[in-house]
Amino acid sequence: MGQKTHPTGFRIGIIEPWVSTWFAKRKQYAANIAEDAKIRRFVKKKLYTAGVSRINIQRKGESVNITVVTAKPGVVVGRGGQGIDDLRVAVQKLINNNNVSIDVVEVARIDVDAQLVAENIALQLEKRIAFRRAMKQAMQRTMRAGVQGIKVMVSGRLGGAEIARSEWAKEGRIPLQTLRADVQYGFAEADTVMGKIGVKVWVFKGDLMPGEKADQNIKTKKVTQDKGARFAPKRKRAEQTAAAAETEAQ
Repeated sequence: MGQKTHPTGFRIGIIEPWVSTWFAKRKQYAANIAEDAKIRRFVKKKLYTAGVSRINIQRKGESVNITVVTAKPGVVVGRGGQGIDDLRVAVQKLINNNNVSIDVVEVARIDVDAQLVAENIALQLEKRIAFRRAMKQAMQRTMRAGVQGIKVMVSGRLGGAEIARSEWAKEGRIPLQTLRADVQYGFAEADTVMGKIGVKVWVFKGDLMPGEKADQNIKTKKVTQDKGARFAPKRKRAEQTAAAAETEAQ
């Protein structure tokens, strides 16, 4: 049998950071892990259309801080921050904890994020676009974004065939066994009429020097539930700026 490991888990602690950062006593450890998985499943399902790349969870005492890395922060935040408030209340009910805060971080380059590329291909497969065409277009967009390599694999009843099979294609380099290689992995499933089709994507961004960490591909500004107005329509922001200028002039 093939000896395979998860590309992210293989590099955690070396070039990749943990997606859950907290300490717990031995009796509480398993419960926290299960709760983290529960939160991620719930948030991912609720915000699937927002293009969620990953969900980071931090714990400090009883408080839980959730950072949603997404391609469409405006969809998550909602009008005037209403969406992020509703999400926070829903998560509080889910885990029975009122000390929950949610931050939203925007993905810097969508075409470089392996998870978002996989979800994009899955969406095209659900729209009955030919799988080879969907793979090729996604790979071309990602290579144009400046990465050094990409590999895509689709598995299932491809093209409506009776027997499931796997097909893959790649461009550039994908050094899976090199620890200092910044390789990002993404997985998504397409629910088609013929059944599920799995999509796996590996994106190689380049080799890192000793001490360097993997590129997190995020913009620096965060949006909390108190700052949802940052994603209000441009007209409203312009009005607020004009009002502030008039106040200063007076």
